[in-house]
Amino acid sequence: MKNLLVVLFFTMLLACQQQTESQRMSSDKEVNTADATKEVAVETKSAEEIKMPNNQPPMAEKRPHTFTQHGHERIDNYHWLRDDTREDPDVLAYLNAENDYLATQMSDNEPFTDRIYNEIVNRIVQNDESVPYKLDDYWYYSRYTEGQEYPIYARKKGSMKADEEVLIDVNELAKGHSYYASNNQSISHDHNIYAFSEDTVSRRQYDLRFKDLTTGEMLPDVIKNTTGSIAWAKDNKTVFYTRKHPTTLLPYKVFRHELGTPVEDDVMVYEEKDNTFYIAVYTSRSKDYIMLYTGATTLTEVFYMPADDPKGEFKSVLSRTPKHEYSVEDFNGDWIIVTNKDALNSKVMKAKIGDSADMSKWQELVPHDDEILVYGVETFKDWLVVEQRKAGIRHLKAMNWETGETKLIQSDEPAYTMSVAYNPEQNQNTMRYDYDSLTQLGSVMEIDLNSDEKKLLKQDKINGAYNSEEYQSDRFEITARDGAQVPVSLVYKKGMGQLNQRPLLVYAYGSYGSSIDPRFSLSRLSLLDRGFVYAIAHIRGSQAKGRQWYEDGKMFNKKNTFTDFIDATKALLAKDIGDKERVYAWGGSAGGLLMGAVANMDGMLYDGMIAAVPFVDVVTTMLDEDIPLTTGEFDEWGNPKNKDSYEYMLSYSPYDQVKAQDYPNILITTGLHDSQVQYWEPAKWAAKLREKKTNDNLVLLRTNMDTGHGGASGRFSYYKETAQDYTFLLKLAGIKE
Repeated sequence: MKNLLVVLFFTMLLACQQQTESQRMSSDKEVNTADATKEVAVETKSAEEIKMPNNQPPMAEKRPHTFTQHGHERIDNYHWLRDDTREDPDVLAYLNAENDYLATQMSDNEPFTDRIYNEIVNRIVQNDESVPYKLDDYWYYSRYTEGQEYPIYARKKGSMKADEEVLIDVNELAKGHSYYASNNQSISHDHNIYAFSEDTVSRRQYDLRFKDLTTGEMLPDVIKNTTGSIAWAKDNKTVFYTRKHPTTLLPYKVFRHELGTPVEDDVMVYEEKDNTFYIAVYTSRSKDYIMLYTGATTLTEVFYMPADDPKGEFKSVLSRTPKHEYSVEDFNGDWIIVTNKDALNSKVMKAKIGDSADMSKWQELVPHDDEILVYGVETFKDWLVVEQRKAGIRHLKAMNWETGETKLIQSDEPAYTMSVAYNPEQNQNTMRYDYDSLTQLGSVMEIDLNSDEKKLLKQDKINGAYNSEEYQSDRFEITARDGAQVPVSLVYKKGMGQLNQRPLLVYAYGSYGSSIDPRFSLSRLSLLDRGFVYAIAHIRGSQAKGRQWYEDGKMFNKKNTFTDFIDATKALLAKDIGDKERVYAWGGSAGGLLMGAVANMDGMLYDGMIAAVPFVDVVTTMLDEDIPLTTGEFDEWGNPKNKDSYEYMLSYSPYDQVKAQDYPNILITTGLHDSQVQYWEPAKWAAKLREKKTNDNLVLLRTNMDTGHGGASGRFSYYKETAQDYTFLLKLAGIKE
């Protein structure tokens, strides 16, 4: 079982792999903080007055709002841009004026943007199909058809030569919606009921729906405001699901629902009282247990209940204790446990199901290693497979249950990513895994763990010519200012001139222990083919070099994340990689915080930046426990109700630290319905940057009025904004075609 905390963070923050709804119902309510606040009365301008003549940028009106914490006052002139209803005409007028200004600034480049968009989508193989996987007597898969934005989920009985049965056609479900996403599909044990989630607002509040595959009819059961995932009991009529808090939207309650009964009669089987925890419910890989995961940033607890006893009670695998994180997978009557108990990088243990509460009875399977970070495990008939990272590279290790023999599954490429794919059956010795790199298209491989024979099941394809030999990838370490060795992955196209004469784009994230692995990007070719050098800085705050690498980039060590990024950029230039006049930076979400901090600290090292859905108003947001994700992240950033945390967070908070100085050209993007980083953070930041900056560089704000944190939902429409992002960089770099 992969580490679910990492999965939850990606789901809630990227994309990973995270949720919400408006936290307040009226925009004139105060932010819910421990602050004493006071308003200063101002005259309200009409929406039309926000628009500026002669292509001048919008200048947001100042309406001073005072926050007081620990005796310290902060004046926020743009606090009024927060509107939880997303209906305030002044706020919408400002956001639309910013969109108009961006469109005007980019208007000369519209044909170029269209060309980039077309070349990206023309690379997509439109008729595409996933690798089918077998469950009992059925083969399940998804496919895309030409011109369609969304997948079709289907199955065949007996073999792939049988007639196709369409489970759901997402293209049909999405009709009439500007946004549509389904983050989970799940089949009942008898293969007769198909459950799926849907979100039509982009707020990551999913409705659960059910289709009877024996009749083809949708069942009347509709469960609202969930995380989207469920666990099936073996009676094929009982499901368990997680509901979100109506204000914070944290997943906090697990309910039991019996198909055909009113949803209002659903029984709550678990409530998480600690609002620093996230919870999830799922079915174990053996399908014998309903699993309930609860986790905060630094500790977890897992519960289980037999799937054939849906009205039973959940039992704890091991009670929660401070700073203990663990995940479990069941196998042949045992729990296989990944734990960080006395193991910073985690180790793998085994305990009998029903007898795991006493850790003295646990048996060690894979010991702790100071140089190897363990992510998770997957169990097979004769083999245990460990997902791990060594020297920054994610790969796999297999261990034979009987002999203890171990072997590595890895690649000779300098920078690549390998992870376990979906393997629904335990009683076999073949394993599917995913592989890709900065130059190699993504592949689904299958390996016979006994013979080591490998088989390519599928490799992604590109329409048109692509030769991986024309591109060069590399990986090395640079020395940060405090002596830390920071890994950097690199890719560029060969034969396009000296590297020190090419534009350089540096990308990073650097939070939550999430590591940006070197993967192939179909769209990135539009930059590489125009001479860009693309670098990923594996900075502290990730787990690129193990758990300590994460610890050294969070809480009171957070500034290491920012200085690592700056130092990596300077080191690349010192290696004659990149034209020092054409250096660019890109980060999103917490990586947008990184962009904001770097812009304040050493912004003019860069000609331009893209800050996607940036988390920039750190102190104000972390003081508001009604905003989704706040309470669950105190162990990541700190709790500003504590004076030491407040002062440290304030010292780097991008919004608070904007000052009168030169700034690079910055493109800021957001979604009106974003639940992870509320739209007002980037909107306020754009307004303050424009007010304070002392040069003529551009500050552009793009708000997608229909979407949230992840952008557009269709496979083609998603790239429209990507094309504009690329045009912004190419325009600054002086590349016009």
